[in-house]
Amino acid sequence: MTRLVLGAGFALVSGAAAAQQLTVAADGTGQFKTVQEAINSLPAHADKPRVITIKKGIYREQLFIDGKDHLTLRGAGEALTWIQVSLAREAARCAGNTDDWGVATINVRNSPDLTLENLSVVNSHGLDSPDDQVIPCPTDPTGSKKIGGSTHQMALRTFAGSPRMKFVHCTFRAYGGDTVSPWDTEGGQFYFKDCTLEGGVDFYCPRGWAYAENCRFICHSTSAAIWHDGTGSKASKMVLKNCTFEGDKGFKLGRYHRESQFYLVGCKFSENMADADIYHATSGPGTPLWGRRVYYADCHRKGGDYAWHSDNLVTADGAPTEKQINAAWTFGGAWDPVSGKVNAAAVAAAAPAAKDSVAERMLVYQRAIGGWPKAVGEKKVDYQKALTTAERVQTRKDAVRKDATIDNNATTREITYLLGAYKKTNNLAYRQAAERGIRYLLQMQHKNGGFPQFYPDSSSYRAQITYNDNAMIKVLWVLKNVADKKGDYALVDFSLVPAAEQAVQRGISCILKTQYVQRGKLTAWCAQHDRRTLLPCKARAFELAALSGMETVGIVEFLLAQDNPSPEIKQSIEAAVAWLNQVKIEGYTVKDVDDPAQPTGKDRRVLPEAGSTLWARFYDLETNQPIYVGRDGMKHAALADIEHERRVGYAYLGTWPAKLLAKAYPQWQHQRANGKSGL
Repeated sequence: MTRLVLGAGFALVSGAAAAQQLTVAADGTGQFKTVQEAINSLPAHADKPRVITIKKGIYREQLFIDGKDHLTLRGAGEALTWIQVSLAREAARCAGNTDDWGVATINVRNSPDLTLENLSVVNSHGLDSPDDQVIPCPTDPTGSKKIGGSTHQMALRTFAGSPRMKFVHCTFRAYGGDTVSPWDTEGGQFYFKDCTLEGGVDFYCPRGWAYAENCRFICHSTSAAIWHDGTGSKASKMVLKNCTFEGDKGFKLGRYHRESQFYLVGCKFSENMADADIYHATSGPGTPLWGRRVYYADCHRKGGDYAWHSDNLVTADGAPTEKQINAAWTFGGAWDPVSGKVNAAAVAAAAPAAKDSVAERMLVYQRAIGGWPKAVGEKKVDYQKALTTAERVQTRKDAVRKDATIDNNATTREITYLLGAYKKTNNLAYRQAAERGIRYLLQMQHKNGGFPQFYPDSSSYRAQITYNDNAMIKVLWVLKNVADKKGDYALVDFSLVPAAEQAVQRGISCILKTQYVQRGKLTAWCAQHDRRTLLPCKARAFELAALSGMETVGIVEFLLAQDNPSPEIKQSIEAAVAWLNQVKIEGYTVKDVDDPAQPTGKDRRVLPEAGSTLWARFYDLETNQPIYVGRDGMKHAALADIEHERRVGYAYLGTWPAKLLAKAYPQWQHQRANGKSGL
């Protein structure tokens, strides 16, 4: 069998695989009693559509279509064949489905050319459980979760790798948000014809390219009925032609959080629709790079049009006419769902992505596991330095090395830069590499919430919980920004958001548990903590188990940024600040001075200076006295007592807490006093 690759998400296949016809009947008159059994019986690939005919009945089962191409599910009619479950998205996530696989009635991935016909897909959670309920939730730090009746509940959720999906004479119904969630920003191509879609906020929310014709939309939310994410390409769009909209009194038509493009042609709106145009949600990442792109033609409301219903197609790119706007036009000529043709030339004509030289080098250095090294051998990674062909080849061969780390800003630095490069260039490879980096961070986290310095290398002290040089805190900032959809971090795959949220909460839980208790009193943190006992532990010979005047600052700053801090977080902050005030060294400064007697001609000394304040990097766990440790691993009471190489080559003293104590902490106190939280 040969496969002709046409482009991202496209393939034509020739071979001997034959089409298959299967029948499902709940009463036992078919080959299978359940739809999932029939799906599972099919091989991964066939040249022609395999049709599963589903006879009349309500099939109370969750469907998983994974790696099955050219598949058609054909019911006996929308009122006759129902596939139904009752499942809140949060409940599925509490059960461990943090990547969203398994949150919907029908779940699809890696299954090109899927068709659903003549059936209804229902998620009845909101109908079955209209009131708030508290469920066990092992993935939540509190161990439980409150779920409402109108929460997100998906009838359809699709993932990447499933282009050319068709839905004809289907009903999709749920009683909360995100009913129909076909999500693939880069390769998604979704075609709806003569369908009914019903739900709460954003109940029709495709990512990528979507075309709906002669469809009925029923909205039970005053926030928004439709939503689009076109981040993957400036050309992606949502088109609705000859569709009708109705819903609860005051329902709004739609909104967008990210890049998007809406075309509504020949649509009809009920009288009770709000006078509110499709709007940019304030909770989004900011003003879209490609501007507001919302276009209408021949759209009317019963009882009179609103001003924003007026035709404005002439302002769209290329100024298309109503006649030009059809399914093939929507998909840029790459696919015509009416004829079924795939146009290889249209796919090949896609413009090459722009490149960023630093980002390109980051792609070369990324390890197979998703993270980045800080150095190769003894040589630090330098992205400003051009790579020779030989260096590029060798570095790619090193992808399987177990040297990925979060030490010295590695991995967090690359993720941040690549997302910025993606925003500038729209080069998908950069965003995908950043997402792999984020998944690496999620994978490396210990169950107790801590982060090791290296992963998967667990030798020596590399697997210990590492606050040293703010390694773990920098990771938590990245994940918090993902969870908050902040700035460039809002560009990443939405499926990473809930996982990031949970990782941050586990990280905070670890922070609270590792704060050192000294004679019954909370104090500060150490540079490293044992991954199992959570107690202070040593790393290098000169990094003994000791309270840290530096790393504690980064931890407190992260805790200050938490919205609605728990009593435990507040207590932790207050205790750490009190400890920092207790151990400060007043009336001294540290300076580098000329000293010809030293090997470098320089020395570092602690000198009296009125009005100056210092903090030690390390404090004894029991006495709170500053300690200075050289390569001999022995504690000393003065900086002058350790060898010259360490004395001038390591930061044993500094002013790290000064800004925290003078500005950030008082600001946080003021906000708390005024009923606000987070910096």
